[in-house]
Amino acid sequence: MNENINISYNSPSPLERAGVRLAILGAGESGVGAAYLAQQQGYDVFVSDFSAIAPHYKEQLKGWNIRFEENQHTEAEILNAVEVIKSPGIPDKAPIIKKLKEKGVPVISEIEFAGRYTNAKIIGITGSNGKTTTTSLTHFILKNAGLNVGLAGNIGKSFAYQVATEKHDCYVLELSSFMLDDMYQFKTDIAVLLNITPDHLDRYDYKMENYAASKFRVTQNQTADDVFIYCADDAETIKGMEGRSFKAKQFPFSIEKKIATGADLENDNIVINTPQEHFEMSITELALQGKHNIYNSMASGIVAKVLELRNDTLRESLATFRNIEHRLESIGKISGISFINDSKATNVNSTWYALESMTSDVVLILGGVDKGNDYSMLKDLVKQKVKAIVCLGKDNQRIHEAFEDVVDIIVNTSSATDAAQAAYHLATKGDTVLLSPACASFDLFKNYEDRGNQFKAAVKEL
Repeated sequence: MNENINISYNSPSPLERAGVRLAILGAGESGVGAAYLAQQQGYDVFVSDFSAIAPHYKEQLKGWNIRFEENQHTEAEILNAVEVIKSPGIPDKAPIIKKLKEKGVPVISEIEFAGRYTNAKIIGITGSNGKTTTTSLTHFILKNAGLNVGLAGNIGKSFAYQVATEKHDCYVLELSSFMLDDMYQFKTDIAVLLNITPDHLDRYDYKMENYAASKFRVTQNQTADDVFIYCADDAETIKGMEGRSFKAKQFPFSIEKKIATGADLENDNIVINTPQEHFEMSITELALQGKHNIYNSMASGIVAKVLELRNDTLRESLATFRNIEHRLESIGKISGISFINDSKATNVNSTWYALESMTSDVVLILGGVDKGNDYSMLKDLVKQKVKAIVCLGKDNQRIHEAFEDVVDIIVNTSSATDAAQAAYHLATKGDTVLLSPACASFDLFKNYEDRGNQFKAAVKEL
């Protein structure tokens, strides 16, 4: 993909920026935040969204006197921009992006743009699975340690808006592959790569090497003074490292092998060693349980020890952290049945991690918009742990085909209420009802948050 593209241009000086057109495509959190920062820096800002703009974002743009349009892209306004910031959700094959690139207009991400206007330390976290949890956990640890730290990227308030208004000393950024694709001169001081598993391959010509190349962009521009943290147990990560060189200091983590400098698992203790620091903690004390969360905790722990945070602060943070909403979120118990909302699991790998962490029999709620899922990797775990599957989606045929030989009961539902009720009746005391769909949500819901919220509301009505 963009791995070998070398875009070199410098941000204009304040005098040069006055009246210079900067176009922003997409008026979501990142686009609106970028618009505010660009205006603050003296650009003539124009925001264009091919869809309707959410009312609260529209009000913000009006309040700042920033020109915008919705439900269209006016090419005359966009193609004469000196630079374009695009939403991560807009693919390179979109007609307006093709025209901009044909004309030679630089197209960058909000992260790339905002990075020019801060000298803060940057911790960038990416991976196919676990990045939101690890980003949130890392931010929690740093905040508990008293650092002036911001949380941004694919989570929370936009990086650009925080750079414009909050002036943090460091930022923890969750970076998706789509964001990384449009980042060129941006550099992380600490790069974390959790894992690489198939996801969004439709954006990468269905080639795993293209997707992996996007993930490795988190390390681009790093120097010998920087840090690269990665999972030594992840086959695709190790494969991708073989053909690449890294200037940064490397800190791998593993639960399968001994690691001299980094993190490993010894007698059910996480052990972290850096040249200056040593830390140990029993995995039974971790707030986040399950094999995948040992990895997440190791990655966040290495960040903390690289920054030389106190062991007591790290231990307390790892023991008290509460996971984000819609990610293995415990809703409560009804008649001895536990209900868990993992609506953020929009791919098969995320559902695998969720199932792997379950310690009781499970009624699993699956389904939605299938991105060409390969369900075979779930079969062993489903056979071991799942007593029934409740499908939640418009087209559930592929789920039936994948699991009809390993699960006796598979039922179809078309609303969160029906799914919650069906799962409740199929479960017995001591079981867990797990919403972990492995699919996108937009066949029946606005987004995964809407799906999770409707499920939580339905559980409360049981």
